[in-house]
Amino acid sequence: MVIAFIRSLRLFHLVLCLLCVAPLTAAAEDYRIDTLAEGLDHPWSLAFIGDGRMLITEKAGRLFLLDAQGQRLARVEGVPAVFDKSQGGLFEVLPAPDFADSGMLYLSYAHGDAQANATRVLRARLQGDRLVEGEVIFTAEPMKDTPVHYGGRMCWRGDGTLMLGLGDGFDYREAAQALDSHLGTLVRLNPDGSIPQDNPFVGRAGSLAAIYSYGHRNVQGLYCDGDAVWAHEHGPRGGDELNRIEPGGNYGWPVATHGIDYSGARISPYTEIEGMRDPMVHWTPSIGPSALTRYAGDRFPDWQGDFFVATLVEPGARRLQMRDGAVVAQQRLLEALGTRIRDIRSGPDGALYVLTDGADAALHRILPAD
Repeated sequence: MVIAFIRSLRLFHLVLCLLCVAPLTAAAEDYRIDTLAEGLDHPWSLAFIGDGRMLITEKAGRLFLLDAQGQRLARVEGVPAVFDKSQGGLFEVLPAPDFADSGMLYLSYAHGDAQANATRVLRARLQGDRLVEGEVIFTAEPMKDTPVHYGGRMCWRGDGTLMLGLGDGFDYREAAQALDSHLGTLVRLNPDGSIPQDNPFVGRAGSLAAIYSYGHRNVQGLYCDGDAVWAHEHGPRGGDELNRIEPGGNYGWPVATHGIDYSGARISPYTEIEGMRDPMVHWTPSIGPSALTRYAGDRFPDWQGDFFVATLVEPGARRLQMRDGAVVAQQRLLEALGTRIRDIRSGPDGALYVLTDGADAALHRILPAD
């Protein structure tokens, strides 16, 4: 009888644990999905620039200006040439914090060719439907010969500095543990591309001063809230991570990871190593996290302060319910779209916006069902 009781207790604890971590599917009636724009060709990023206007990038190097109803107002000219191959292309468009006065935009993109390419950032002023006064402010070092794992997401910290997530180039994953390479890092820059003097590796011999954190695989989700920074990154077949980023932090890749290689083998025998940061959340098998936002509107009061992760492996997105700085539950949303999502944003009107992925993609607005 005692043995049976112990077994029952263990089963209860197991079920309780699964209930704590398993994602829950949202009821369809909780929200509705309005389609604003269709026929987009591999869109990558969405930005709001005031007066209801939006900007959307397409991977091949196109930038579009849309109105609040999703109607295309113009294709923006003056976009730099991009290396459009495999995962390379035009990535993020990010308005400057003072965009309303300056008109300044920041673009991240793959630069170069098949033999030598890297993630680059350009800033330029939007004048009507044209970019002018373009200036390259950052190019990742060293160049690589793989058309994959560029990162490319950006956000503004509260102190006015720019955060940029980078990838490890796939074939160069060991470089994510080296401070003389930007591969597999987050970098922090001043708006003009200069280096903040309080970056953690400024003045350290053999280190690149722009590096803010390292040990990342491919950062494609980045969110700044004041000076706090959150990032998520792709694992291979598993080991996707969400991290709270600390200056100088080593986030483990590829020596400490839950990742499973494409061959089915474990990347490393270690999931944690002293001195390296453990993820807040990890996903195995991979969900393919592609973008990150935090809901800040008033249309969905229950969502206030929760993170939303767009996903490429499973259709839809995930809501990460937050409490006291920790993820306490997950919920799968937008599965009815039946497709990959490339970007997700909390809009200034209190709605949630998503860009689907692919050659015939769409921009959708998520509103309460009633």
